[in-house]
Amino acid sequence: MWRSCVIGALLVVGALLAWGCSRTPEFIARHEPWRAEEEQACLASGAVQSSPFLHARAALGGPSVCGALQPFEMAAVSGGRVQMRPAAMLRCPMVPVLERWVRDVVEPAARRHFGAPMAELKVAASYSCRPMNHQSGARLSEHGHANALDVSAFLLADGRRIDVKSGWWGDARERAFLRTVHDGACGEFTTVLGPDYDSLHRDHFHLDLARREYGNRRVCK
Repeated sequence: MWRSCVIGALLVVGALLAWGCSRTPEFIARHEPWRAEEEQACLASGAVQSSPFLHARAALGGPSVCGALQPFEMAAVSGGRVQMRPAAMLRCPMVPVLERWVRDVVEPAARRHFGAPMAELKVAASYSCRPMNHQSGARLSEHGHANALDVSAFLLADGRRIDVKSGWWGDARERAFLRTVHDGACGEFTTVLGPDYDSLHRDHFHLDLARREYGNRRVCK
């Protein structure tokens, strides 16, 4: 009898743990018409076209307001010169801004500080239907709208790798390069967060195109 009770209790505890681990973290979301309007305008403009490195996908599913009307899977930028691994899932407005940042900021910085062309961006995160900073009860992250990209490292054509986590406080060239691409991103994206922001961003740059109703329209930290 005692053994049966113990086994039964263990089964109940196991079921509860499995249920807790399987739950999706809750988030606060609201209807924001500007998102669909901005995305529709981008799609209608023809500024973003499918290519061997950019593929239009079906709408992303997700609870509440997660997803995008027509996301793009982006595997490379700069005409394929700079790979993105893994490929990122992004909404239309993010694509030309990312292209411009890599072309006008990242690639020139790589040549200036290291004398080598860029080869790859290491993507830490793109689309994910989750709350900000994975904190249950927080606002829906821009990642939930495919409106954000996290970059953790930059790989050069000669094989060198500059990691945000170690390079931010690394040697002089790594520090200069990472601060150049971080500061340059602030002129393109509305939100840029890096290691100086908080411990959650110590190993990557967070880039997004969030809109803010009040206060500073851009956040660069």
